Amino acid sequence: MSEPLNWLPDGTPYSPRFGDRYHSEHGGLSQAQQVFVAGCGLPAAWGGQTQWRVLETGFGLGLNFLVTWAAWRADAQRPDMLHFTSIEAYPVSAQDLLRAAPQEPQLRHLAEQLAARFYGLLPGVHRLSFEGGRVQLTLWIGDAQAMLRQQHTVADSIYLDGFSPSTNPDIWDTHTLKALARHCRRGTRLATWTIARSVRDQLTQHGFEVHKVPGVPPKRDNLQAYFNPSWQPRARASTEPAPVAQAGTALVIGAGLAGSAVAHSLALRGWRVTVLAAGDAPADGASGLPAGLFCPHVSPDDSVLSRLSRSGVRMTLQRLKDLCAEGSDWGHSGVLEHCTDGGTGLPASWAQGPGADWSHATDSAQLQSAGLPDDTVACWHAQAGWVRPAQLVQAQLAHANIQFQAHAHVARLQTTANSAWQALAADGSTLAQADIAVLACGPATQELLPADTTWPLQAIRGQITWGLHSLHNAYALPPFPVNGNGNLVTHIPLPQGQGWVMGSTFERDVTEMPISAADQVAAHTANYAKLSTLLPASGAPLAPWFDPADSRCQPTWGRVRCASHDRLPIAGLVSPAAPGLWALTALGARGLSLSVLCGELIAAQLHGEPLPLDAKLAQHLGTARLARQVHKAHNKKESL
Repeated sequence: MSEPLNWLPDGTPYSPRFGDRYHSEHGGLSQAQQVFVAGCGLPAAWGGQTQWRVLETGFGLGLNFLVTWAAWRADAQRPDMLHFTSIEAYPVSAQDLLRAAPQEPQLRHLAEQLAARFYGLLPGVHRLSFEGGRVQLTLWIGDAQAMLRQQHTVADSIYLDGFSPSTNPDIWDTHTLKALARHCRRGTRLATWTIARSVRDQLTQHGFEVHKVPGVPPKRDNLQAYFNPSWQPRARASTEPAPVAQAGTALVIGAGLAGSAVAHSLALRGWRVTVLAAGDAPADGASGLPAGLFCPHVSPDDSVLSRLSRSGVRMTLQRLKDLCAEGSDWGHSGVLEHCTDGGTGLPASWAQGPGADWSHATDSAQLQSAGLPDDTVACWHAQAGWVRPAQLVQAQLAHANIQFQAHAHVARLQTTANSAWQALAADGSTLAQADIAVLACGPATQELLPADTTWPLQAIRGQITWGLHSLHNAYALPPFPVNGNGNLVTHIPLPQGQGWVMGSTFERDVTEMPISAADQVAAHTANYAKLSTLLPASGAPLAPWFDPADSRCQPTWGRVRCASHDRLPIAGLVSPAAPGLWALTALGARGLSLSVLCGELIAAQLHGEPLPLDAKLAQHLGTARLARQVHKAHNKKESL
């Protein structure tokens, strides 16, 4: 939920729940700069570092983030990556955030960027990206103590920003500060404006060396602290590998959505990346789809897939805005979902609040535009749209740190004496060598896994039917994409003209390429059946484009995709026994919605960064679940 604000006559925000917090923050530019930023020794402390991680216990109206971001921009010695993680139980609206923003031009400009991406903040973890991905704001929406316990990150600086202990004791609760200490490394600096004795005592108890320093008026004193416990802190139990000390070289096998996404995320962090593709160009596999959708999934219980899809869509949208041309490469059109099973899937609590920023019930005008009756059960996904996937792939691979290598069919991988990874061709020649390797090659992943590793992967061939807009079919094509039983994407700027795409089929365990004429006929029939259910009024007018006997019918476009046993992507270290070998695969039909998120997850795990999604959700993408599935299947077979 959002925290309601009142506004005082002088235009400053005031929260009846939190007393003077917002009022002081609005006028607290010097407090943000001197108490928190300078109080943590910034920007000097981050000089020459590859990354810097700030953790704040109260986001409020974002002033501390804006000031820290501005300091990063102004510093010639700034780190390559700035990670700012902040906890907030009751986020304000984007409108209130912008209304309360400082009037100083540079900060105002940053506040406008922040407000544009400050939407849909349901409880959980949200990653907002700026500066082409080099400034990452991770918002933990929820109770501070719970979030500190549930999420995993290590902070270099801590802004202990909250309210006076008497006003909001939960922030300063000893259990909260103990949980906060678990996010510190030895030497982490902490700054806050309160000097309450209870706070000083608790910080000392949890391993901080505490010092009162001259305060920022009207405060006489402020507090600074260093994490330097007299005991050896106990590390959190983790299956993740130790973070790398610095970026090195990486080879990525596969040049589709998965490969280009992880290559770009690594390149942003300074890795020199070689991307190997068996074909002669990027996106010549399933990612060469003429057009597809990025769209959140919804379910009444807000399932794992629903939460993953929102995290993924948010990050896909941000990367598209950073790298691609809206209108020609992609469109933020929104998507209408025709719920042919009779239920919208929307959680009941979403009628009001941040959930509605993502998805809500359709109105009669939207239904009419799609040619659907007013009583149709449907929902509207506002943060959704269409993409020409090859354009996104090419844009991600265009980073200066990425080298693309075509006609590089990898037959096997091996490690060298110095633990580097080599990609070998069928004749044994070395195609590339690097410190780490990432398998992002879809159905071919299984062939390159270590001999003792087997994953339950399934090949799925998909075919789409497509055509061009014409005077004869334009009235049957809605102005926005429609999904539900398959999807229809319209008004796509293809090289041949404005086009539309309908599909796709799901032909499980079918890998035959090229596709036979009989299979194409079957695919057209299956796609037409889906269209007739999805948009009944469009079926008859578009029928000729699905009839191979009609000259307007084009051959289907089809490729083979890869899915896991639980239909979730695989993103993580392949096995502890194969250090440096990672995988991003099994995206199935959700590559546009989830590939950027998965690439960022791998990069975060490599570098010990804040994760771009909830820690428990990340476990659903990891490889440990695959070993459990294989073990389960083996036991079942043994019992038969």
